[in-house]
Amino acid sequence: MDNLLRDMHFTEIAETKADSKNRVTLGSLPVKAHHYRIFVNEAGQIVLDPQMSIPAAELWLFNNKKALASVVRGIADAKAGRLTTAPEDYSKYLKDDK
Repeated sequence: MDNLLRDMHFTEIAETKADSKNRVTLGSLPVKAHHYRIFVNEAGQIVLDPQMSIPAAELWLFNNKKALASVVRGIADAKAGRLTTAPEDYSKYLKDDK
């Protein structure tokens, strides 16, 4: 539960009442998630923590801090326009096994 709240700035998006079966509809949420962890505190406040799943084959990246940092740097470089043009001819990088 530590570090659950990554942002303490909340915006009220709706007010609703529980139905006869004590269910609450959320309406249209700004977060595009279909899976939530639900937390409640002693005051009865509820926090929905959106969850996303990743394919098992991609889990290695999140478990490899060095590789993940490299990907994050690459994305930041691309967003900042720090791009290079790749050479059209890669033949000089190929090994000649003959």
